[in-house]
Amino acid sequence: MSHSYAVYAEALRRQTLPAVLVDMRRFDDNLAALLRRAGHLPLRVASKSVRCVSLLRHVLDFDARCQGLMCFHAGEASRLAALGFDDLLVAYPTVQPVLIRDVCEQLRAGRRITLMVDSPVQIERIDEVARREGVCVPLCLDVDMSWHLPGLNFGVYRSPVRGVDAALACHALIRRSEGVRLEGVMGYEAQIAGLGDAQPAQGLRNAVVRRLKAGAIPRLQRLRGEVVRALREDGAELRFVNGGGTGSLESTRDDPSVTEVTAGSGLYAPLLFDHYQQFRHAPAMLFALEVVRHPQSAIATCLGGGYVASGAPGPDRLPQPVWPPGLSLIANEGAGEVQTPVTGDVLPAVGEPVLFRHAKAGELCERFNELLLWRDGAIVDRVPTYRGEGWQYV
Repeated sequence: MSHSYAVYAEALRRQTLPAVLVDMRRFDDNLAALLRRAGHLPLRVASKSVRCVSLLRHVLDFDARCQGLMCFHAGEASRLAALGFDDLLVAYPTVQPVLIRDVCEQLRAGRRITLMVDSPVQIERIDEVARREGVCVPLCLDVDMSWHLPGLNFGVYRSPVRGVDAALACHALIRRSEGVRLEGVMGYEAQIAGLGDAQPAQGLRNAVVRRLKAGAIPRLQRLRGEVVRALREDGAELRFVNGGGTGSLESTRDDPSVTEVTAGSGLYAPLLFDHYQQFRHAPAMLFALEVVRHPQSAIATCLGGGYVASGAPGPDRLPQPVWPPGLSLIANEGAGEVQTPVTGDVLPAVGEPVLFRHAKAGELCERFNELLLWRDGAIVDRVPTYRGEGWQYV
């Protein structure tokens, strides 16, 4: 690992910094590992975790089991469809007429885009636009997979559809609506997929998380199965049932109601995915900052670096230096908007790069216009991120 970082650093000395590098050999190895972990199921790739058109194409061309994308925004799905991508599932609801009209335009052109719903108001708004546009919009029903315990919501606050009755109520409205039809169900188990359970020096926490996961998995599988069965008995012709994430592929693939799994973060393997009991992917993405001064003998200050991950604030959301070895952030400054000081026994000289890993996957692409692709010991290409394409959604 340290040898790879040293080779990266040497190549990045000749680049304009800051810069992001993606090791394509590791990227491909991670993709192959995700497919193995998915078992017999096809893999839908989460675009939120990639945010690069070139790499999304690369993934879909890699293996026939890589089928479709899970987009995070309806506008993103429409633009990807216009570029030739197909089978696009939008993971988050929208009721904005202009976005729905753009989706309808792509549907008329023969592309497949499925919009997410979890309430009557979303269904009604989409139906209203779709009828005016003269198309029928495919929908996916988002089912809440959280485990609601006294004083604890083990999961995330996503959908109000928490059981069969709410799912059937949504389906009844869809059946009465001319401009929409139900084609899919999604049950995303965030508390399994996105929560590490092998954190260093956190034995008690890890034990609690593993016990909660063990209790949650049969409950969420039972709920997902009950909803899918009830909808099919109610006449729904479901094309797919989606579940999973990088951290939950092993349990999701064993759910008999699931027809496809989604993953994306495991391709880049950011810091938050280092500490899972069942798997470990290779870090494939890093960024480099230039050292611009030494304010003290044990401190080197880098230009930029304030790329803090979303979620509950804490040290785990900060990027971490990984080269030269032994560097660390300074607690009272962290990663700053225009400067990031690091400390260690051996400091890089002014003008030298410091390599960092980000806590999450695709969020880093919102800070950079391009990715440097590395293969076989050299930077072989430069490809635009969504930001470099001029795309901004959330």
